[in-house]
Amino acid sequence: MSIGRGADGGLEFDRDLSFANTLALPSRAEHFWHARTESGVGDGLELANAHGWPITVLGGGSNLLLPPAIGGLTLRADIEGVAFRQGRGDRVHVEVGAGVGWHALVEACVGRELWGVENLALIPGLAGAAPIQNIGAYGVELADVIDWVELVDRRDARMQRLDRDACDLGYRDSVFKRELADQVVITRLGLTLSTRPRPQLDYGVLRERVAATPSARDVFEAVCAIRREKLPDPIRTPNAGSFFKNPLVTAAVASRLLRQLPSMPHYPQSDGQVKLAAGWLIDQCGLKGRREGAFGVHDRQALVLVHFGGGTLEGLLAFADKLVDAVRERFGVVLEREPRRVDASGIYTPETGVGAPTIRASDG
Repeated sequence: MSIGRGADGGLEFDRDLSFANTLALPSRAEHFWHARTESGVGDGLELANAHGWPITVLGGGSNLLLPPAIGGLTLRADIEGVAFRQGRGDRVHVEVGAGVGWHALVEACVGRELWGVENLALIPGLAGAAPIQNIGAYGVELADVIDWVELVDRRDARMQRLDRDACDLGYRDSVFKRELADQVVITRLGLTLSTRPRPQLDYGVLRERVAATPSARDVFEAVCAIRREKLPDPIRTPNAGSFFKNPLVTAAVASRLLRQLPSMPHYPQSDGQVKLAAGWLIDQCGLKGRREGAFGVHDRQALVLVHFGGGTLEGLLAFADKLVDAVRERFGVVLEREPRRVDASGIYTPETGVGAPTIRASDG
């Protein structure tokens, strides 16, 4: 049921949200507002504030765990539009609406022979969600190319712009997951890309797929091929992509693990920590392809949990906890969940695991 339907969709009641999360978990919104403009976002926020409703903001739902029911107002900001503007030298500035599909944006940039986001091809979801998680893949993060984020304050519907530094982007982290969590609605992003070739081929699996001097299109197509080989299409097999973050450990912990497991994938970071491959750790526990009821570990990528149908959020979290326990028991490393969980009141709750992953034994 809906009322006040107009350019921004109006208010709907008891809205099915199974379309709004790529895990296809059953969920319904008490009230739903579909905004296609900044003013539409403001109208929805003012309506919710006038009624004292809590507000939940949804994007493409590729990184969310939804409960069976969400109270208050659920708002989706589907602001479209991509604009390119030549900057100084080889720089090109890109402005993109929050409702633009991320992969569609990457493809448009590659089509203009622009460098900077080609490694981020085929990441599901909408552009507006990208800064929240600081999306990344194959050695590249959104933080490498973002200039600013425009947003609307949930409390007074005031618009503002944050520059890159104010977004405080880190590994799968940002100010939007911390100080500004549940306080703003992202409406637009500004990126700076380059016409000068800048291939990032640090991951061996990617370097093996492209020529010594690849084009942005070459890298884009190689990333797409790798992801399609490893990851299930959420339209055919519901999933939320990478369910766990790749854990960061101290150099001493990594060294100890490498003495036991010389073939363990590991990636030294600029701050001295070492990133491990969560999927590899799960696989080493013999859990790739494991299925329990409605949920399972994907048979080609252990980092991905899939929903076979008929499951609930409670069942998914119980299954995920078993994987976390197995990795902790085998390696002493604690995996953190990557998708954000929404509770019944629309509040995002923290991921499983607190702080940096650790190992039980001493680091020495």
